[in-house]
Amino acid sequence: MRGIDELVNVDDPAWPELQGILRASSVPVQVLPGDINEGRRCLLQMQVTGRSMLGALALHTGGLLVDNGWLRVFGGGSGSVADGRLPSLAQVNRFPTDFDPGWHPATGLVVGHDIVGGVFALNGGDPATAGRPGAPGQMTYFAPDTLEWEAMEMGHSGWVSWLLSGRLETFYDGMRWPGWREETVALAVGQGLSVYPFLWSEEAHADLAATSRRPVPMREVLGVAADFARQMGPSDPGFLGDV
Repeated sequence: MRGIDELVNVDDPAWPELQGILRASSVPVQVLPGDINEGRRCLLQMQVTGRSMLGALALHTGGLLVDNGWLRVFGGGSGSVADGRLPSLAQVNRFPTDFDPGWHPATGLVVGHDIVGGVFALNGGDPATAGRPGAPGQMTYFAPDTLEWEAMEMGHSGWVSWLLSGRLETFYDGMRWPGWREETVALAVGQGLSVYPFLWSEEAHADLAATSRRPVPMREVLGVAADFARQMGPSDPGFLGDV
């Protein structure tokens, strides 16, 4: 196991590269200020270095609000949700309070949520046993319009670059309605949108613009998606993150 100094003090940190990608991106992104102590706690438990995008996000940001806040990318945390801040990777994934070399996320590391209940997670060492598609170390997405996990065939670093490349519009085709941006901007960081009829329903698939939406706690959005996935989906989606 590597100590925190070894994880933080690296010759080729990813932070300058990430800053360059953020500056060059045409996607609206807010970089939240982070908590350095919480960021270091994240790095130590994950055992990743500042050379990685994951490490750079944890060390240097409190997370990212992408596409006017439609997608929340977790980093080192920026305070409490009650104060309108993003939780840290450690909080979202229920890391031990003190470093535990034997602890690992049971099904994968949750690294992002979108406001309609989609979950981005990084596969662990045995995705098949966890009921997840894709290879170890690859990104997966829990889709609220199908109630299934989908393999993304990219790692975390590639995923961050992809998010900021402007391709989210295509990815979310069928899950965004006229006026979605205005509704997104109006949300608090701890809120998501409850969509009815539900995104996975035939009614929503046929006419998304006719659905009604209301702001609710993000915890409720994820809980409803998980409940319906267990009842109607192919399998229990497992842990979707603690917010």
